Amino acid sequence: MTNFAAINGTVKDPQSWKEKGNLAFKNGDWDEACECYTTAIQQTKEDTPEKAVYYKNRAAVHLKKGEYVEARDDCTSALDIIACDPKALFRRCQALEALEKFEEAYRDARQIHTVDPGNKAIQPVLERLHQIVQDRMQQNAQTTNKVAQMFRYAFDMEEEKEKRETATNNLLVLAREKAGAEIMYKNGMVNKICSLLKVEKDKNMFLSGVRIVGELCKNSVDRTKGVLQEVGVPWFIDILNCREEAQVNAAQYCIQIIVNSLSGMDNKTESKPQPGLCEQNKKEIDTLLTCLVCAVTSRTISGLARDAVMELITRNVHYSALNWADRLIEIQGLHRLLEVASELEEYSYESAMEITSSTHTIASVCLARIYESMYYDQARTRFLNSVDDFIKDKLISPDMESKVRVVVALTSLLLGPHDVGNTILSRDGIMEMILVMAGTDDILQQKVACECIIAAASKKEKVHCIISQGVDILKKLYQSKNDNIRVRALVGLCKLGSSGGTDASIRPFADGSTTKLAEACRRFLINPAKDCDMRRWAVEGLSYLTLDADVKEKLVEDKDALRALIALARTGDQSAVYGCVTTLVNLANAYEKQEVIPEMVELAKFSKHHIPEEHELDDPDFVAKRLEILAKEGVTSALVVLSKTESQNTKELISRVFNAICCQQELRGLVVQQGGAKVLLPMALDGTEKGKKQAAQALARIGITINPEVAFPGQRSAEIIRPLLSLLSLDCSALENFEALMALCNLAGLNENIRKRIINEGGVSKIENYMYEQHEMLRRAATQVMTNLIMSPDVVKMYEGKNDRTKLLVLLCSEEDEETSMAAAGALAILTSASKKACQKVFQPETWLEILHHLLVNPSKDLQHRGIVIVCNMMHSCKDVAEKLIATDIMEILIALSTIQEEGKEKIQQYAGEALKAAEEWKLIRKPGEEEEEEGDVE
Repeated sequence: MTNFAAINGTVKDPQSWKEKGNLAFKNGDWDEACECYTTAIQQTKEDTPEKAVYYKNRAAVHLKKGEYVEARDDCTSALDIIACDPKALFRRCQALEALEKFEEAYRDARQIHTVDPGNKAIQPVLERLHQIVQDRMQQNAQTTNKVAQMFRYAFDMEEEKEKRETATNNLLVLAREKAGAEIMYKNGMVNKICSLLKVEKDKNMFLSGVRIVGELCKNSVDRTKGVLQEVGVPWFIDILNCREEAQVNAAQYCIQIIVNSLSGMDNKTESKPQPGLCEQNKKEIDTLLTCLVCAVTSRTISGLARDAVMELITRNVHYSALNWADRLIEIQGLHRLLEVASELEEYSYESAMEITSSTHTIASVCLARIYESMYYDQARTRFLNSVDDFIKDKLISPDMESKVRVVVALTSLLLGPHDVGNTILSRDGIMEMILVMAGTDDILQQKVACECIIAAASKKEKVHCIISQGVDILKKLYQSKNDNIRVRALVGLCKLGSSGGTDASIRPFADGSTTKLAEACRRFLINPAKDCDMRRWAVEGLSYLTLDADVKEKLVEDKDALRALIALARTGDQSAVYGCVTTLVNLANAYEKQEVIPEMVELAKFSKHHIPEEHELDDPDFVAKRLEILAKEGVTSALVVLSKTESQNTKELISRVFNAICCQQELRGLVVQQGGAKVLLPMALDGTEKGKKQAAQALARIGITINPEVAFPGQRSAEIIRPLLSLLSLDCSALENFEALMALCNLAGLNENIRKRIINEGGVSKIENYMYEQHEMLRRAATQVMTNLIMSPDVVKMYEGKNDRTKLLVLLCSEEDEETSMAAAGALAILTSASKKACQKVFQPETWLEILHHLLVNPSKDLQHRGIVIVCNMMHSCKDVAEKLIATDIMEILIALSTIQEEGKEKIQQYAGEALKAAEEWKLIRKPGEEEEEEGDVE
């Protein structure tokens, strides 16, 4: 938090901070006002009446910012010092009403009326809240009757199936309402559902029952704790233990709801746990984690359930308030995850764990997320030590199975926290052991060794090591009669063959080798006789080979291969996600490119350094053609399915492909039609920094071309604002800034709610920064956004404050760029029509008269129209402003414009006449007839 005392030595005591905060509040600078009041509170140690004022003032700021919880808490702090303070009660009443705590708000309103009966401001609030409370009481009574009626049908096994299903569905709907959930919980709903699920055979009713319990836990710590006390965490894990995806998803959702309620999160992407609440519910949260960790290696749960448990850990482990990352090491959770990562379907004896084709991928993502959540070196060292202990324990055993498991676990580490994987790989004898296993005749050893070699060839130094030692082994394995071995060896060769990346001058293998390898991958991909696992490996091979532009062109022209790739992506198979997405990134040229600086290229040539060469088939025209083909083949629908992954790195790649497609204006409609805008929004709010930026830019591009009400229906129009504002940063390129501003311009024109959301997110100051940019296009776009934003009364108040905002807007009206000048004049026209203060502030620039001349006599009819509206507004505002205008040659210009007879300038003539009429009403000018009459009288 900024310490203003360090900046301004004259402001030291709390009272001065309060006055500084009051000034900032009047100017609409909520952040500075909040900082000032906070400093005043911190400097006032005793609970004095002055401190209560500081709390009340900060509460007013929180109300302006829409931070209602903070406003409520500050008012409560003020009331703890001065009980029954009407102003504190009133502000808390406002905050509680906004939080939909109507009964509590009504209680405060009644108290205000008691202590201050003459308070007129509280009367309408009291009446409104009284009606709401009465309606809610009536609704609760109706809800109680409904619940009782539904109970009779749902839990009576003798009733007809259709009636019971309808009743259960109705109960689920009622559980989503706060009142309904409370009534159902108090009436023993949890116990009834537990009894029902023991005997219920209908799957739909079973799932509805599970979902009802989840809804009862939502947004209520008390109900959540009550449910846990009544049924326990193992009950949810028992329901999770199933081979039917719908049931697993329902149970997983319930457990996530429990985590959310205990930690203060909601289902929104940007929601984070509240440290205070996590501390209060530490025991329950820790119990939940312990149960999940025990379930990870349980030999009695299904593979789908195991995957769901790991996904739950992945989804929540990065929250520092939950502290799951450290706890996982303390309770041996990391060891258990490595056990899962080392499991093989081939070892199918009694003590084996059931796994799915996605288990290893999910385990890799989970391990990566845990490692990323270790924010300091000491924690990462503990992570590495724990992995080392696991590896050593396995290698001590003399049997080959343990060594195979080590290699499988190492593959997961190389695909997840690859820094850890590479560290283990560099240990003495590990790489040699893998190469020996690859050279044996045992199919299983060949398979796991191949997979590990593929994963290991990520770092350039490892690639060179493997090329020198392993290429011959991979070539030999490619001759195997076993397709599983052949396809893995093929992928290994593909990865090594693509180690030059997009540099057309580097070819590790002989010319034409990559094309031959791609053809081999294609045969595995399109062959319907091959199982999904082989097609997945074939796509992984292509993910490396498509760095070669020749391979890209051949693949995109091969309709069968392209459709097989997209079909595989649409399955959502977690093990196939990375290969599919990476291939699409390469086809779209959406990978990160290093900026080429001509001077550096010349320097490299002079010093005889290698200079990367771009292939001619990677020119923009070829890329655009590939993107068009991909979009028309339905790649967007495949990306929507793939976006369900928990891997943030994979989400970044998906965002890159979306953004590349959205580069082409004619393809943006397809993206929206196939659900792209819907999945881009959460990716723009949560993920890697580069991923969020790519998703936000894709959303901006959609928002420029397509009506925001169509592209982002409902609440989505408001939620997109934060990602767009994140692009208004110095870290972003000028193109990203420009596209964000264009999209914000369209959004700001929708309605007042959207404009308020932009204001509350701090958008006004960010946009204003670009209004004074040197870059003409950025300046123009920002001014156009402000033209729409200024329709908001809140923005008008900002411009009325003691600042230079209006002055700078007037100056922008004289810009050489006509579009910028027009946008600024349009904004000023709206501002002057809404504010008399703004009309007075038009005179602030010394060149105000020249600027008005520039507008009024401009060859552009549109600019002239805006100029005459501004002058007309000023003439009507007050006599002082009108006098100042009449004292100049504006009068002659108005007379000339009022007599204009040109086609298309009728409105200009009309406004000029209205301006002159206003001057007449202020008695500043007289009609010609009146002048003659006065002269006659004098005579």
